[in-house]
Amino acid sequence: MFDSVSFVAMNSALDGLSLRQRTIADNVANIQTPGFLAGKVTFEDALRSAVNDGTGAATGTTTRSLAPTREDGNNVDLETETLLNIETNLRYQVATQAVSGHFSSLRTAMKSS
Repeated sequence: MFDSVSFVAMNSALDGLSLRQRTIADNVANIQTPGFLAGKVTFEDALRSAVNDGTGAATGTTTRSLAPTREDGNNVDLETETLLNIETNLRYQVATQAVSGHFSSLRTAMKSS
C-alpha cells in the first residue's frame, strides 16, 4: 500500500515542493547579496517520467538561474519569488490533502475489518 506508484509519487512531489520552498526562502534571504544567483528547483519532468516508468520515485534538482543580473551581480527578483512561493504553497497544500486522503482511506478500511 505504501509502495504504490501514486503514494510514492505524492511523497516525491512533497519532497520536490519542500525543496522549492527552501530554495525560495534562500533566494529571498540573499536578495541583497552581491553576486548571488537565484536557485531554481525542477522536479516535475523527473516525476512525470518516474510515474510513467512505474516507480513514482523522483528527486528535485537545484540549479542557479541564468536570468540577467543587476549591477551588483544578483538576479533575485522579489516579485517572481513571491508569486512562485504562493504557487508552491498552494501545490503543497493540495499534495498534503491527497496524502491525507490516502491515509483516511486506510483508516476507514482498517476500522471496517
